Amino acid sequence: MPPVSPPIPFGDRLAAAVEALGAPLAVGLDPHLPLLPAAIRARFEGLDGAARRAAAAAAVKAWSIDVIDALVGQCAAVKLQAAFYEQLGWAGAQALEASCAHARAKGLLVILDAKRGDIDTTAEAYAAAALDPEGPHGADAVTVSPWMGMDTLEPFLRRCVAHGAGVFALVRTSNPGSGLLQTPGGAALRLAQALHTRGEVDWAGARLSSIGAVVGATIPVDELGPLRAALPRAWFLMPGVGAQGGSLGAARAAARPDGLGVLPVASRSVLFPPAGAPDPGAAWAEAVAERAAAHKRAAAAAWGWG
Repeated sequence: MPPVSPPIPFGDRLAAAVEALGAPLAVGLDPHLPLLPAAIRARFEGLDGAARRAAAAAAVKAWSIDVIDALVGQCAAVKLQAAFYEQLGWAGAQALEASCAHARAKGLLVILDAKRGDIDTTAEAYAAAALDPEGPHGADAVTVSPWMGMDTLEPFLRRCVAHGAGVFALVRTSNPGSGLLQTPGGAALRLAQALHTRGEVDWAGARLSSIGAVVGATIPVDELGPLRAALPRAWFLMPGVGAQGGSLGAARAAARPDGLGVLPVASRSVLFPPAGAPDPGAAWAEAVAERAAAHKRAAAAAWGWG
């Protein structure tokens, strides 16, 4: 039997996807129920309790499939926010599984935004659910919280090596209370240095590490340089572009000299019309594709790749 080739590391697979697209861009699937198109909301509005959850989960699944179809060719990856699906119970969890599978089938990299973090067997179970190819999600990467210690990442990292998957560890988020722990130049920088050191154990020979960092697109730009210096070969997953006020220009400032290493994430600004815009009606999926294409062009221009 011929030897089995090791999987291509996630960091390099993401680089290839971004280069093939010609722009660094991910789109977040955040199915806020009140913001869904009117035709989708009509499937569950007026219902209560378990009936509402089941109908909403079916509606979210249909919406997600159509959104993913609209995003093909417009982004390198999709980031599915698990909480918006899980709030709908078992049917919501099934909608999340189906959406991950559909995105993979369409050739998009799948980032499960679940922010998992725990110890021992619990971390093993979280890692298996997120990253095992035969697991419920089979994601290409998952967001994790490392603030209980680097040992909590090990079950995820073993699967990253085995399956060519990746993790994005929360390093510097943009929520107002983040400064309590994620002090610039302090704990956040120490964590970044620890992530780089651990990443070199398994991915020293890759173009980019498969241990990435979640860095909010709205944090002060002067914090980006030290984080990049501490994580020279890491991908920064940068949510918050668009509706939350983050800019592609600020994200570009965090990139490596080759332009790689930053994956901006746009969510609401792609998924939903801006406030006051007319309802696109039955053409809502086409409108998603148009907004995604506009973000793709803007990202390519910000990177000088257009």
